[in-house]
Amino acid sequence: MKAYRTLDDLAVSGKRVLVRVDLNVPMENGAVSDATRIDRVLPTIRELANKNGKIILLSHFGRPKGGPDTENSLKPVAAELQRRLGKTVAFAADCIGEPAAAAISAMKNGDVLLLENTRFHNGEEKNDQAFVGELAKLGDLFVNDAFSAAHRSHASTEGIAHRLPAYAGRAMQSELEALTKALEQPARPVIAVVGGAKVSSKLALLGNLLSKVSMLVIGGGMANTFLAAQGKSIGKSLCETDLLDTARKILADAAGAGCEIVLPIDGVVAKQFKEHAPSRIVDIDHVSADEMILDIGPRSVVHAEEKMAQAKTLVWNGPVGAFEVKPFDAGTTALAATAARLTAAGKLLSVAGGGDTVAALNQAGIAQDFTYVSTAGGAFLEWLEGKALPGVDALRQP
Repeated sequence: MKAYRTLDDLAVSGKRVLVRVDLNVPMENGAVSDATRIDRVLPTIRELANKNGKIILLSHFGRPKGGPDTENSLKPVAAELQRRLGKTVAFAADCIGEPAAAAISAMKNGDVLLLENTRFHNGEEKNDQAFVGELAKLGDLFVNDAFSAAHRSHASTEGIAHRLPAYAGRAMQSELEALTKALEQPARPVIAVVGGAKVSSKLALLGNLLSKVSMLVIGGGMANTFLAAQGKSIGKSLCETDLLDTARKILADAAGAGCEIVLPIDGVVAKQFKEHAPSRIVDIDHVSADEMILDIGPRSVVHAEEKMAQAKTLVWNGPVGAFEVKPFDAGTTALAATAARLTAAGKLLSVAGGGDTVAALNQAGIAQDFTYVSTAGGAFLEWLEGKALPGVDALRQP
């Protein structure tokens, strides 16, 4: 974290502190249904408020089209933020202009204000410099605590960091430190678990990991493409047949890089993909033509667990089975439980992220037992792919 300024470097008393957070949370019937992202930014808000700063929160919400609309207003989120913060959170009906300026001028030291959805203005996603200037006028300092939006070169994530002294908030700092420990400066050996439906969505990730990890466990639907590339019969399983040559190249590149690829050796198969469909466990060489591989089998779990026990660092992105539908969640749950146990024993640093990954770990009830679980989706994946994140790079010390 030496490359970034943090709250440790910041004197905020009496200052207007623009804080970029990610309050793009799920809503049901007008109420927040998952407050994980709110909870992640509470420490930064509390710390800045306790230091007598004037805390002005910026966030996007949803994908509004053509300006303000009730459905994409942050006002209901302000109420939930206030409840969880235990402190009054004022709300301004715009993120720039007179509504924002008037609300800020009424603030006292330690107050918290949430501005309306930044995406109500086209200049946000275009990183329009005039819009950046309007935002910058509202603050003296900028704190970015929204790693999950850091892969976007938007006005409130990247543009403003070039106009005001810029710092990483505590959630951003935790994320960067965890990812640095996992991939940039890891304790070795490093093992990665990569799952999900399609190889095509993880090509860049796989390519980057081959040179960084010792062992790569591939599961989920994407494993089927690799199995088919090896000449295995996978029945009706999801498979990207146009990527078989790509899968073979990845396997060859892994061998050249000294990275061991771990593929399923048995699977849970069914003829239908539905809750509690009749299923059976078969060796991967014995999948019938009318069956689908929907989870890794118990021998594959044991094999992956043995590899995990040899590692000191784990990076996880994507479930290894169709975890949303029982009984095809068993493989993901078993591997996650082993990772949690090794982490608790001090034998493994475990970092996981991605929407499906977080959902799977929460479903298994062990997300809190990993060293770090990222709530970021695209940003986490792009970091693992080795891509530069504009919102992070803008925080680097000159």
